[in-house]
Amino acid sequence: MTAGVDILSVGMVTAVGLSSAAACAAMRGKIDGFQETDFVAPGGEWLIGAPVPLPRKWQGEKRLAHIAAAAICEALDAVPQARGQVALLLCTAEEDRPARPIVNDSELLWQVAKIAEIELHASSRIIAHGRPSGHVALEHARKMIEERSARYVLVAGVDSFLGSRSIAHYLKQKRLLIAGNSNGFIPGEAAAAFLCGPSAGGNFHLMGVGLAREEGSILNHQDIPLRGDGMVQAYGTALAQARIGMNQIGYRIADLIGEQYWFSQSTLASIRLLRGDHGFQDLWSPNEFVGNVGAAATPLMVGMAWTAAQKGYAAGNPVLIESSSDNGVCGAAIFAKRAA
Repeated sequence: MTAGVDILSVGMVTAVGLSSAAACAAMRGKIDGFQETDFVAPGGEWLIGAPVPLPRKWQGEKRLAHIAAAAICEALDAVPQARGQVALLLCTAEEDRPARPIVNDSELLWQVAKIAEIELHASSRIIAHGRPSGHVALEHARKMIEERSARYVLVAGVDSFLGSRSIAHYLKQKRLLIAGNSNGFIPGEAAAAFLCGPSAGGNFHLMGVGLAREEGSILNHQDIPLRGDGMVQAYGTALAQARIGMNQIGYRIADLIGEQYWFSQSTLASIRLLRGDHGFQDLWSPNEFVGNVGAAATPLMVGMAWTAAQKGYAAGNPVLIESSSDNGVCGAAIFAKRAA
């Protein structure tokens, strides 16, 4: 089934820029936002992270609400007619994630709407699946727009790994990138958003979206080996909806947060589906510039691809965007830029 959805605008608040234009320019220029934080790693060195440089020292949910609202306002400012008729799908961390930075999802949704000065549509909701939340939201957005339950759908994601409890947990699990552990991630924080509307000749179109689950997740306790089955299935569903083969993908963007597991999963999915003649397929990842930004990852990658398409520096067409969570949820989405 071809998805009748266009991406109309985007917004970002990241460690490398407080707008989509600034953030995408920095990432295109290979500029990262890594710096010493106030946290101490084993051995006495300052832990490296990627905090958002805000003018005020907001903390906790208030901080997340403000950066989410800023990304949302940027996306809506580009399409002002969407205000008042937009459903907000706010992507957040998994409900069972240790040291989750959000205590009350409903309160956060209300705070974001108040700061962004938008009325909450009846279909607005929280989607708490971590990094793949944006892919889950895309599936909801497609259905809502096709069923006309909402004229516009705004998908936004916000998350942070830079809280003291989160840092302590992932240090204990030996999952942070520190001296003596190269197989780890850099904790970051970010917010990003993209506005979906009914397909009407727009030049960045959703062709397909797939969701699945990987049994051999990074957290599985049965020691099931990683085969990439979940991501292969997600890729396959998106490709089938788009009615193309893997060899027709121009390039990919993935949430490669730093650990080897995610590179292996992405590689397995690609080589298991790639058949026939094909050109070089580049692989981008915003995480090499902003660290692990959790539920903000998919909206950030969509914004990255949208901006590249608008500015004419995309590495190919169409683009496949993938994400996955620690507990095995896998998402893939394919977008194409239409000819002018």
